[in-house]
Amino acid sequence: MPHTLVEKILLAHTEVPDLAPGDLVMVRCDLVMANDVSGPVAFRAMERMGAKRVFDPARVVMVADHFTPAKDALSAALQKTLQEWCTAQGVTYYGQGRGGIEHTLLCEEGWVTPGAVIAGGDSHTCTYGALGAFGTGLGSTDIAFCLAFGEFWQAVPATIRVIFEGERRPYVTGKDLILAVIAHIGVAGGTNHVLEFIGPGAEALSVDERLAVANMAVEAGAETGLFPADDRTAAYLASRARWPWKAERSDPDAQFAQTVRIALDDLPPLVAAPHSPGNVRPIEEVRGVRVDQVYIGNCANGTLTDLRQAAEVLRGRRVHPRVRMIVVPATYTIYRQALREGLIETFLEAGAVVSPPTCGACFGGHMGVLASGERAVTTTNRNFRGRMGAPDAEVYLSNAWVAAAAAVAGEIVHPADVLSEARA
Repeated sequence: MPHTLVEKILLAHTEVPDLAPGDLVMVRCDLVMANDVSGPVAFRAMERMGAKRVFDPARVVMVADHFTPAKDALSAALQKTLQEWCTAQGVTYYGQGRGGIEHTLLCEEGWVTPGAVIAGGDSHTCTYGALGAFGTGLGSTDIAFCLAFGEFWQAVPATIRVIFEGERRPYVTGKDLILAVIAHIGVAGGTNHVLEFIGPGAEALSVDERLAVANMAVEAGAETGLFPADDRTAAYLASRARWPWKAERSDPDAQFAQTVRIALDDLPPLVAAPHSPGNVRPIEEVRGVRVDQVYIGNCANGTLTDLRQAAEVLRGRRVHPRVRMIVVPATYTIYRQALREGLIETFLEAGAVVSPPTCGACFGGHMGVLASGERAVTTTNRNFRGRMGAPDAEVYLSNAWVAAAAAVAGEIVHPADVLSEARA
C-alpha cells in the first residue's frame, strides 16, 4: 500500500501492520522535550501518575529558554525545578549560558534526525519537520505520559502537499513562503493534516530557512510541516547527528488530501498584519506603517541567516531615534559565530540591543514587552492580540530583511528602499 512521508514515519514507530489517515495509533517517541514552562507542570502530572523514572534518560531533553534569564523569583524557581529534576533523572539539561532556544538548539545539537518522532512540550515542536522529523507539540499531561512510557496516542494525519515552484526574488525568504501558504489555506486549513513541502523552491531553501517554514506549520493548524530529507539535510547533519537515520519520501502514488502550488517568481516580501498570522499582506499594502519596536529572533528566525540579513541592512546605518530594536540569536553557538563575523558589533553600532538567547519577548514574557498602543515588527510566529504585551499593542510578522529595514526607517518599507540609499 502506498504511503505518504508522515505515514511511513508513524508506521515505523507503531506496532500496527498498516495505517491510514484518521487511524488512532500508539506512537513510540525517539525524543521527549520540555522547557521551563511546560516541564514543571509535566513533572507534577508524572508524580500524580505514580511514575518515578523517565522511560529512557538518553531520550529526554529539557531546555530552560522561556524565562531565561529569570525575570523574577517565580521564573527562577521554575528553572531551579527543571535543573534539579534533570539531575535526579539523569537527563540532558540545557540551562542559561549553555544552550539557547529549544527548537533551533535541538536541531543544532543533533537531537533531530529524519524519520524521528519527537514529542515536545511546546506548540512549535513542528519546527523539527525542517529535518524530516515528525515533531508534534503536546500538552503537559501528555508529555508526562511520554516521559514515563515513551509513547503517545496520535491520530494519523492526512497530508497537504505544498509545491513551491519557480525561484525567489530578492529579499524573499522562507518566512515569506510559509506566510504565502497560510494566506492560501488559512489558519485552520491544515487542521488534522501535515504540510509536506516539495518542489524546486523547497529544495533551494537552506536548513535555516526550512526551519522558518516548518516552524509556522502550526499557524495553519497543521500537526507539523515536513521537508523530505535531501543532500542539504545530510550535509547539515554530517557532523552532528546523534544516531543513524534514513531518508524517506512519499510514494509516487500516495494519496494526498490536497495539493497547493505556490509560485515564487512573483512573490513579494509578505507581512502578517494584526491580529492573526493569516492576515497576510504584500509589503506594499503596509508600507508606511509607523513602528515603535523591532524584534529579530525566535525559535526559527534567530538563525545566523537571519542575523546576517539584518546586519546587511544595518551596516553603516542607525536605528531610527524613536525605535527600539532587539536582536536575539537563537543559540549561543549562533551568538558566538555572529561575534566572530562582526554582526554583533554592527547591531550595537546601529543602536540595537543584543539579548542572550531567550523566548522572552516572543510570547510577551520579558526582554521586550510592548506598552499600550505600541506597534512592533517582528520575525516571530504569532501576532495575536496581547501576544507581546498590552492587549491594544500591534504586532506585524515579517522576515529579517523587512524587520531591519523598518528599524532604520521607523516605518515598514521594502528592504530595497533602505539598501538602495547606499547605492544612490
